[in-house]
Amino acid sequence: MLAEEPFSDRAGTVSPVIGAFLRTYNDGLDDERRQELYPIAALVVGTAAGRRVEDERAARCLRFARSLGTTPPGGRAAMAMATPEAAGSCAALAALRTGPSDDAHAAALAFVHELAALEAGGFWRRRSRRLPDPARAIEGALADFGPHETAGV
Repeated sequence: MLAEEPFSDRAGTVSPVIGAFLRTYNDGLDDERRQELYPIAALVVGTAAGRRVEDERAARCLRFARSLGTTPPGGRAAMAMATPEAAGSCAALAALRTGPSDDAHAAALAFVHELAALEAGGFWRRRSRRLPDPARAIEGALADFGPHETAGV
C-alpha cells in the first residue's frame, strides 16, 4: 500500500532479500516489537535493485547469520544454490534465535537499515518526490479496516 501497489507481502518495489528478512522476522516477533516494524515498511519501499545489489544483500545476510552463530540449513553448499530470499530468511531466523532481548531486536532493525542503505534500484529512487508520506499512508491503510481488524496493530 505504501508503494501504491496492490496489497501484498511481496511488493515489487521492495528488495526480495529485505522482504524475506522482514516477513520471517515479523512472524517470530511478539506484538510489542512487531509495532516497531511499521516505520521500516516505509523505509524499504523502493529498495528493489539489480542482481549485483541483491547478491550483496544476500551475502550480508549470510554473514549476519554466521555472526550470530547460525549455520544455514543444509550447510554452505545448500546456501550457494539458494535464492537471495532464502538468505534473507536465514538471517531473520538467526536474529530470532538470539532471543527476545531489546539489544537483539535493535541489532536486527539496524541490519535492515544497513541492507536498505545499499544502492537501490532506479525507478522509485528517481521518483522519490512522488512517494506518499509514510505516516499518512499507514494511517490511511489502517483506516480502511474496521476496529476488529486492527486490534493489536
